[in-house]
Amino acid sequence: METTNRAGHPLPYGTYQRAIEQETLRFAEVVKGVDPGTAVPSCPGWTLTELTQHVGALQRWFCTLLSRLVQEPPRSREVELGLPERVEEYADWVAQGVPAVSAVLRATDPLAAMWAWGEDQHARFWARRMLFETLVHRVDAERAVGRESDVDPTLAADGVDEFLVNLPYAGLFAPAVTKLRGDGEVIAFQCLDGAGRIGEEWRVRLNPDGFRLLPSRSAGTDAGPSGAQAAVRGQATDLLMLLYGRRSYQETAFHVSGETAALDRWFAHTAF
Repeated sequence: METTNRAGHPLPYGTYQRAIEQETLRFAEVVKGVDPGTAVPSCPGWTLTELTQHVGALQRWFCTLLSRLVQEPPRSREVELGLPERVEEYADWVAQGVPAVSAVLRATDPLAAMWAWGEDQHARFWARRMLFETLVHRVDAERAVGRESDVDPTLAADGVDEFLVNLPYAGLFAPAVTKLRGDGEVIAFQCLDGAGRIGEEWRVRLNPDGFRLLPSRSAGTDAGPSGAQAAVRGQATDLLMLLYGRRSYQETAFHVSGETAALDRWFAHTAF
């Protein structure tokens, strides 16, 4: 699948460091003291036990990769987790990992070359990926326990970009992505600011041999996307959750125009 390089990492590396700390502690606070058998509707088949173990294990795995600056895909994902025997202690276990995560991120040069499954072959890829993995699952946990969720709009917009930049490479664990095809249709995802104006826009073209993220266009216009057969417009947080399959474009939070068949094809192949 062809892609246009646009992994510019608009947020400073330190922003990712701080946000990971905050999101991890927020996640731990949400699940602490809650029935670990509570179902997580946005992660079918999982309870809070599985979700909490996943978040803590993934962070420790990412830290192992960063500390080693691996140069090729690892053959094993085995890592010492130190998982408590009692599931009731999993929340504390996640929180207790924050100092080690922070130390690894501080000690790592974000521009250090290393293997990554996505587009950006530098250490900063893993900090960005860790943030949005944790943030989205924090929202999953909040929804599971009936809490309202809020996401910083700047982080959410960056999360939309991170998702779309790396999606062409996600076939490793989301094989349906490799079958996403079209006849040249362009889908636009438009981010609205607080005043309802269009901010950043991301456009994806569905080609017969795959899909391609097109170069970004200038922000600040209310005009429709050039050449787009379908467009979804919404707040950054809503778009982020839409792309991750936590929301539907048919909800009133979104303004949709154009051919919904292209959107249906998109969302049928991009969930992970």
